[in-house]
Amino acid sequence: MSGGRRVAVTGLGVVAPAGIGTSAFWQGLLGPGASSGQSLRIDDWDPTPYFDGPKQARRADRVEQFALAAAGEAFDQVGGVDGVGADTARFGTIFATGVGGLHTLEEQIAVRLDKGERRVSPFLVPMMMANAPGAAISMRYGLQGQSETIVTACAAGTHAINYAARLIKWGILDAAVTGGSEAAGTPTGIAGFANMTALSTVGVSRPFDAERDGFVMGEGGAVLILEEWSHATARGATILGEVLGGASNADAHHITAPAPGGVGAIRCINLALEESGLSAGDIAQVNAHGTSTPLNDAAEAAAITEVFGPNGVPVVSTKGVTGHALGAAGALEAAASLLSIQHELIPPTANTTTLGEEMSIDLVMGEPRPWQPGPVISNNFGFGGHNGSVVIAPA
Repeated sequence: MSGGRRVAVTGLGVVAPAGIGTSAFWQGLLGPGASSGQSLRIDDWDPTPYFDGPKQARRADRVEQFALAAAGEAFDQVGGVDGVGADTARFGTIFATGVGGLHTLEEQIAVRLDKGERRVSPFLVPMMMANAPGAAISMRYGLQGQSETIVTACAAGTHAINYAARLIKWGILDAAVTGGSEAAGTPTGIAGFANMTALSTVGVSRPFDAERDGFVMGEGGAVLILEEWSHATARGATILGEVLGGASNADAHHITAPAPGGVGAIRCINLALEESGLSAGDIAQVNAHGTSTPLNDAAEAAAITEVFGPNGVPVVSTKGVTGHALGAAGALEAAASLLSIQHELIPPTANTTTLGEEMSIDLVMGEPRPWQPGPVISNNFGFGGHNGSVVIAPA
């Protein structure tokens, strides 16, 4: 926000099918796309290292486990809460999910049907509630600032990062943990998305490809630690990037379909540029929502072309590797944007070989593309007509 305080990103943690930890995640983004059927899961996931024993791990849904694992890496990077050195009363937790603890809910419904009401776990409610991941982070690290959960479908991760950054810019917080996690790939969750024809029938996510036919469900989480800029520099923090600004608006059009021509997305991108104090020509990369669904990719490509011009800026979607992690997508893609800045490479859009004929975007395909890092705009659009954009720049 113009005139507000600056916001540094100082910590980053990632848990994803493409890799656990930022280094493995980056290597995964550079690798071949995943071809996994209807969903991509984190193989052989073991939550116990992130908890005080297996019993505590069992009392956290998979969505909370991912959040705490990603937060652990991010806090290790900054030397823990003491390393940040902010007053914990002004250290907030602004987190995101699209669904929450769906694994727990589905398992306990089966228990009730098979064994009766008395056998339903007393941990059902705290495990399934959407705010559990963010609450768990705030409790683990003793963060007593604002602790809130954003649930705006697939735009939630981006909305959370924007909101956390604004709270720092406005002087309400001095530091924040933000990001998102998701683990909605249950049998019922997958069946619901499949029956509404949102999932790929061939089990491959191909963002913006002429043959795209739906997304592949993903899961995972990413956590960013944000600090007020002068505080971060005074303590000698390694600054990974800066959140310049962002935006949120609504299509007000349809519960699942985007507004034709991407008109809501166009407004959102332009609002994010305005808040960041940038023009379209300042953006050096677009990390697209790029779900691989016919309508959404077409609308987003139209929006990118309208704002940046035909083939005006390099564009990438990472969902061919990560799958679509719903409420965690924006957090994972913010992480990908920060790592792209760090490594001076734009990952390729995995699985995509032939750009849709109606699209005029400079989609990075095939091989990673070297670039001179500059501001990145990361877009996410969710069911309900939610739009979100965030601008992240090199330090």
